[in-house]
Formats: sequence, C-alpha cells, structure tokens
Amino acid sequence: MPVFLETDRLLLRAWRDEDIDPFAEICADLEVMRYFPEPLSREKSILLISRSREKQERDGFCIAPVELKETGAFLGFVGLNRPDYPKPLPFDPCVEIGWRLKQSAWGQGYASEAARAWLRFGFETIGLDEIVAFTIPDNAPSQNVMRRLGMTRDHEGDFLHPSIPEHHPFAPHILYRLGRTAWNRSPDGRAGDGPGFT
Repeated sequence: MPVFLETDRLLLRAWRDEDIDPFAEICADLEVMRYFPEPLSREKSILLISRSREKQERDGFCIAPVELKETGAFLGFVGLNRPDYPKPLPFDPCVEIGWRLKQSAWGQGYASEAARAWLRFGFETIGLDEIVAFTIPDNAPSQNVMRRLGMTRDHEGDFLHPSIPEHHPFAPHILYRLGRTAWNRSPDGRAGDGPGFT
C-alpha cells in the first residue's frame, strides 16, 4: 500500500480496508465530532473513505490516513481535498486542508506535523497557488492549528456552509487562507527538501 508522505513521526498513506473500524470509531466519537452537525454512522464513514479513494485517483491527493511510525497505530486523517458539495462554496474552486484525529492523539502536534507535509506537497510538488481551511467559529482547537501552519483568517470570507441547513447553528463558517508566496516566506517553506510524494 503506497505511502504518500512521511514525516519524522508519521506516515501519510493510502486507505486500507482495515482502517474502516478505527475510522468509524473516531467519526462516532461525540467529542471528536463536537464541532460537526452530528457524528457519522458506520455507513457514512465507509462512504467517506470510498470518496477519498476516488479523489486520490482523480486529483492525486485526498484526506489520507495518518499512521504512527513507531507503532503502526491509525490516528485519523490529515490531507488535502477539492470540495465538491452539491452547492458551491463562495470561494470555489479551491483546495482545502483538513484533519480529524482520535482523542488519544490530541495535543501532541500530529495534526500540525502532518498538515505541514501536505502543505509542502501542495505548494512545492503540485504548484497550488492557495490552500484554505474552514470551520465553525467555536472550533478554537482547529483554528489554533491553522494559525500554527501560518494560515491567516479572511474576515471577509465568513460564509454559510452549503451542506448544512441555513438556520443550523453550525452553518456559519470562518475561512483561513495560505498562499504560496506566504508559504515560501515561512520557516516551513524555507526548510529545503521535505518529504516527497511517492
């Protein structure tokens, strides 16, 4: 099974069938999913994996499993994604970066470490001009990761998520952006040769 990217502690690799159970467990965890409209059923988790595999074939990237090198433990996912909601986002076309890790993996820098590898891939390997991230205003942990990655909040970019009913409390989202120029000027972008895509 191919490894897409590698960091000091992590492997970012293709989805495997044996990821279904641990991923479904993560997506059913009420604390992990507290900033989403609802936890996901096992069927919806399987569908998300299936769609990610399709996007890997189509786009050359997806939200990809994160595996701890030392133990082989499945931690969740981090990756790039081209959104394809039934209704477009106000800033489409775009590529977003996102993450979802199990509770025991929180607070150890795994999301930032994996996300930096994907940002490097996005900007330096496939030449993206910009990568975005978005979440609800109350999701401070994800916003902290976005800022650590060098992303900047676009205060004019607030929007209602197209796949959430307009009056749902989680419909309002805020937008963070990172452009290639800002990446190139950052310590991460100046770090030299990073992990490659294989």
